[in-house]
Amino acid sequence: MTQAVAIEEIAAAKERLDVLRREITRVYIGPSRTVDLMLTALLAQGHVLLEGVPGVAKTTLVKAYASALGASVRRIQFTPDLLPADITGTYVLSPKEGTFSLRPGPIFANVVLADEINRAPAKTQSALLEAMQERQVTIEGDRFELPAPFMVLATQNPIDLEGTYPLPEAQIDRFLVRVAIGYPNAKDEVAMLRAHNAEPPRARSVLSVEELLSLQSIARRIHVEDDLYEYAVGLTTFTRSHARVLLGASPRATLGLVQAAKSAAVIAGRPFVTPDDVRGVATSVLSHRLVLVPEAEGDARARDAVVEDAVQRVAYRRAVRPV
Repeated sequence: MTQAVAIEEIAAAKERLDVLRREITRVYIGPSRTVDLMLTALLAQGHVLLEGVPGVAKTTLVKAYASALGASVRRIQFTPDLLPADITGTYVLSPKEGTFSLRPGPIFANVVLADEINRAPAKTQSALLEAMQERQVTIEGDRFELPAPFMVLATQNPIDLEGTYPLPEAQIDRFLVRVAIGYPNAKDEVAMLRAHNAEPPRARSVLSVEELLSLQSIARRIHVEDDLYEYAVGLTTFTRSHARVLLGASPRATLGLVQAAKSAAVIAGRPFVTPDDVRGVATSVLSHRLVLVPEAEGDARARDAVVEDAVQRVAYRRAVRPV
């Protein structure tokens, strides 16, 4: 049986997360919701897709986040000529010994920054599928485990820009959360200019790999009532029968919804999940996975609207249990 989370553990975890948040926001100036979603994905052992037009600090945010974690970090700049082996690695011949040895690719890191992931075609994007789902890669028939923790932070420009390729549904479904980054408000933009005026600030490492694994362990042990499992299933089931949806949220999305809600509880300093935790992460976890009917694809808000509709119309019902 899974050991319950002690209040002291939750308090210590929240304190460490607050330190991490402060270090990230020292470099990235923007909505706190953005950083909280990335911390949610970290605790849930998920991956993050950040979407926005060029120049809105997506890469700055990812680099600050990765630096503050104190884990190994590798960056991959996705381009149209990037090959799958450039990501996973390959066997190379050593002329002196006459043998082949593995040259591991940048995927072998705790945090992988996939910059402008939709600049590469689907064949190259697919190199991440096995790594993101199973935490392993297969190179010429040999299986290699990836380091723990393992996390992909991908940035993406809107798919209608020149030289970009839409991410396949199977790839999108492996991102726990999608974070939309828009233009900053005037106050934040002025603060950014002031902070980056002379020498841009750099994030310091404030955690260790051992602390990251401990935080993730705490998130896994957060208590979830059976009613909330039923509520999560109700939300995803709603998307599968919606009139504007061609392909609804998958069971993987339901699992991600619960995992993200547990992480939200840790961030809030609670050892249990509430319905508000589920509602709070629903749009970020579910909307990007939906495939809409053709007439709705042109509406930028359509996916979010479907999930918001689900939250409004699917009621949470607490079961009456015998005493």
